[in-house]
Amino acid sequence: MFKKTITAATPIQPNDSEKTAAQTIHSPKRETSPVQMRTGNNYSKNNLRIIPLGGLEEVGRNMTVFEYGQDIIIVDMGLQFPDEDMPGIDYIIPDTTYLKGKEKNIRGVLITHGHYDHIGAIPHIMEKIGNPPIYMTELTRGIVMKRQDDFKDKAPLNIHTVRKTDRIRLGSFNVEFFHVNHTIPDAVGLAITSPVGTIIHTGDFKFDHSPISDAPADVAKIARLGSENILALMSDSTDSQTPGYSISESKIAKSMDEIFEHTEGRLIIATFAALISRIQSVVSAAEKHGRKVAVDGYSMRTNVEIAKNLGYLQTKKNTLIPINKVNEYPDNKVVILCTGAQGESNAVLMRIVNGEHRFVKVHKDDTFIFSSSVIPGNERTVQALMDAIYRKDAKVIHYKMMDVHAGGHARQEDLKMMINLVRPKYLLPIHGNYFMLKLHGELGVSVGMDPKNILIGGNGKVFEFDYRGNGKVIDEKISTNYVMVDGLGVGDIGEVVLRDRQVLAQDGMFVITVIIDSKTKKIIGKPQVTSRGFIFVKENFDLVNATKKKVEEVVEQKTSADLAVNWDYVKNNIREVVGSFLYSKTQRRPMVLPVVIEV
Repeated sequence: MFKKTITAATPIQPNDSEKTAAQTIHSPKRETSPVQMRTGNNYSKNNLRIIPLGGLEEVGRNMTVFEYGQDIIIVDMGLQFPDEDMPGIDYIIPDTTYLKGKEKNIRGVLITHGHYDHIGAIPHIMEKIGNPPIYMTELTRGIVMKRQDDFKDKAPLNIHTVRKTDRIRLGSFNVEFFHVNHTIPDAVGLAITSPVGTIIHTGDFKFDHSPISDAPADVAKIARLGSENILALMSDSTDSQTPGYSISESKIAKSMDEIFEHTEGRLIIATFAALISRIQSVVSAAEKHGRKVAVDGYSMRTNVEIAKNLGYLQTKKNTLIPINKVNEYPDNKVVILCTGAQGESNAVLMRIVNGEHRFVKVHKDDTFIFSSSVIPGNERTVQALMDAIYRKDAKVIHYKMMDVHAGGHARQEDLKMMINLVRPKYLLPIHGNYFMLKLHGELGVSVGMDPKNILIGGNGKVFEFDYRGNGKVIDEKISTNYVMVDGLGVGDIGEVVLRDRQVLAQDGMFVITVIIDSKTKKIIGKPQVTSRGFIFVKENFDLVNATKKKVEEVVEQKTSADLAVNWDYVKNNIREVVGSFLYSKTQRRPMVLPVVIEV
C-alpha cells in the first residue's frame, strides 16, 4: 500500500520538494476498491472508530481517540475551565475510562498547538495511559515542558519534536502534519491515514494571509491532500456563527500602531498570555514609537520567555524591562503588557485598577486596551472593570471600538474554504458547543455536501467508518464524565460534593450542636446554632429559638435512658425536621449539619 516501509513512531523527513515528499506516502484512494490493509494473504476489515472524549458540546477539554483494530492514537489532551456553578473547581479534564486496559495499544499522542484547552490535561493523563510517545512542534513543546515543571512528581514525558512538514507512522496510522494559522505560532493540522481512509483534523485554525510572527497557512498542501480522496474532515466549529472571513493579525498590528502614534500617556494592554502574535504586534509598535515594554503576569512572562528563546518573538535588546522599572520612565515611553482582559480577580489588570499592584498605579492619562473578545459569562465582570477605569479618568479601548483583537478561529467563509479545499466525503464538525456544530454542518450543505454525510456527534458518541468507507454515528456511548481538578485532587470531587458546594453557595449552612448526657440521654444546656450564608443569628433570635425547640423535641422523642441510641438516626431526624421547618419560615434550603456530642 505504501511505497516505503517505515518503522513505528519514526518521523519521515520530507524531501526538498513537496512533490517528492508526497510520493513517500500516499493516502488511500477510495476508488481503488474498498480500502483494505493486506495482512499476509488476508484482508483486515476492522472499522475505524473516532471517539471524542471532550471538545464537542463545549469549548475546551479537547481530546479525540482514533482506534483501528489494536492500534490507538490520540489527538490533543486539553482542559476546560469550570462553569459558574462549579465553585472551587480549578479546571476539568477528559475522562479516560475508555482507555483503561488499552494502554499497550496506544501508539502515540498528537498535539495540534500549545493552548491549554489542548495541552492542559497532559500532566494528569499521560501516566494513566502508560506514558506513550507524544508528538508536537517546537513552541508547543516549550510550553508543555514549562507546565510540567509544576508537576515534578510525574514521570518524564516521551516527547518527540516534529516539524510542520513531517510525516510519521504510528501502527496502522500514517500522520502528515500541515501548517495552519491560529493565535499562537506552530499550530498544525493533521492528515491521519488509516486502512479505511484519510481523516483531516484541522485543529484550531483560521486562514490569515498576512499573519504576524508566522507564515500563512499551507493552503497548497491542504489542497494537495484534498486531491487524494479524503474520507472525512474534522473541522473547528468555534466561530461557525460569525459571517465573513477572519480578521488578519496584521490588521490588528496596524490598529496598534495608530493607537501608539496618537497616545500621549501610558498604554496598559491586557490580552491572553498565549497570543504570541499579539505580543509581537505590541512589541513592534513599542519599538517603532520609542517605548519600553514591561510584561507582567506569570503566564504572560513565561510564554514571552519561551517564545523569545525559541525565536518566535523578536525584540530588540533593551525593549523589555522588569515591571518594577516602569516608574523610571516618562508615561509616554512605557507600555505595560499584562493578563486580566477577562476581569479575572487575581490577574494583573484587576490589581492595577484596584490599586493593589506593587508598582503600577492608575494615572489620569493612562489608556487601557482590552485586546481580546469577552468570553461568554464574563461580560458583567469586564464591564465592572471598565467602569472602575473610567472612574479614575483613564481611557478604555476595546474590540468593539476598533480592531484591537482578532479571534483565532475560522469564520464562516474560512470554514467553507476549508471544506472546498479538502473536498471530503464526510464532514464531522468538532470543537464547539452543539449549536456551533449544527451551524457548521449547515455550511457544509451550503457548499454542496450531501446532508446525509454531515455527522453531528457529541462527547462519547462514536463515529464509525467501515472498510468500505461508509460512516455513521453509532448508538454506543463512551463515558465522558467531568473529571474535576481541585488543588491536588484529581477526580475526587464528584457530583455529590459539587452539589453540596452549590447548596452552600446558594442557601448557606446551618449547624446545630447538641451536647447529650450519656447516662440520662438528656440535652445539657441549650442547642448551639451556627449559620454561614443563611441568616445572621444575632438578628434572627425568634427563628433560632424556635429551631432550638424543634431540636429538643426530636431528641426527646428519639432517645431513652434505658435503651441504646442510634445517634445517626437521631441526627438524620434533626436534619429532616429542621430543614423542613427552616424552609417553611424562609423558603430557603440551607445545608443542615447536626452535630451530636455525647459526654
